[in-house]
Amino acid sequence: MGTYLITGATGGIGTAVAELLRDRGHELILTGRSADRLAALAASLRGGAHAQTQLIVRERNGDPAAAAARAATGADAPIRTLPLDLTEPRRLEAALAEAGLPERLDGLVHCAGVVHLGAVAELDADRWLEHLNVNLVSAAELTRLLLPALRAAQGHVVFVNSTAGLRANPHWSAYAASKFGMRALADSLRAEEPELRVTSVFPGRTATEMQRKVRVQEGGEYVPDDFMAPATVARVVVSALETPRDAVVAEVAVRPR
Repeated sequence: MGTYLITGATGGIGTAVAELLRDRGHELILTGRSADRLAALAASLRGGAHAQTQLIVRERNGDPAAAAARAATGADAPIRTLPLDLTEPRRLEAALAEAGLPERLDGLVHCAGVVHLGAVAELDADRWLEHLNVNLVSAAELTRLLLPALRAAQGHVVFVNSTAGLRANPHWSAYAASKFGMRALADSLRAEEPELRVTSVFPGRTATEMQRKVRVQEGGEYVPDDFMAPATVARVVVSALETPRDAVVAEVAVRPR
C-alpha cells in the first residue's frame, strides 16, 4: 500500500480521489483550509461505505489473526489531516516541518483551487494574487518541499488542472493564467525529475461547489446533472496513478458529454 497526500481534499474532486484511494487501502494525508471539514472527511472515510473490512484468518495453531490480516489488506492504513492555507505559500514549509510527514510519499495529488470570474478591466491585484498563490505558487512550493519524499518512493505527482489551462475565455483571465502556469510547472517537473511520474489532468465543468459558485457568478442556474460527477474525474486520476510503471499518463483531458 502507498502513501498519498491530497490537497483540496474537502472539495468535490479531492474528496472523490480520497474515497477511491481509501477503498484501495492506501494511507492518506488530507489537506485543506478547514480543520473541522478535514476531521469530518477523515471520520467518514474511516467508517461507512469506505470502512475497511476486517478479514479473519487462522494461524497454524487455529487462533484467529485478524490484526495481521488487516495489516496485509491495508485495513489499518492511517488517515492524517493537515490544515494548510494555500493563500500563504511562504508558510507552507513551517507547516510541513511541524507536521512531521513521512520520509516516503508515493503520490501527491493537487486538487485545490479557487476561481473568481471577472474582466481584465475589473480584476484587481488581490484577486490575481489569490489565484496565483492558491492555484500555482502553493502547488509549486508543496511539490518542492515534498520532492525528497517523492524521490525516495519514485512517486507520482498529479496536477488536477482545468480545460481553462488549455484555452482562456472571456472573464476567466486570472484563473486561466494560473492554470496555464500549472501546466508549465508540470512540464518542467517532468523534464527535471525523470524518476518521478507527472500527470496533468484537464477536467471540464464538474459538479462541485466551485462550479455552483461559478454559475452564480455567470448569472446562470446550477444543475449538477449538466456536468461531470467528481467521481468520474477521480477515476481518471486514480487510473493514472495505477498505470504500470513502464508508462506515464502525461496529460489527459476529460470533458462532459
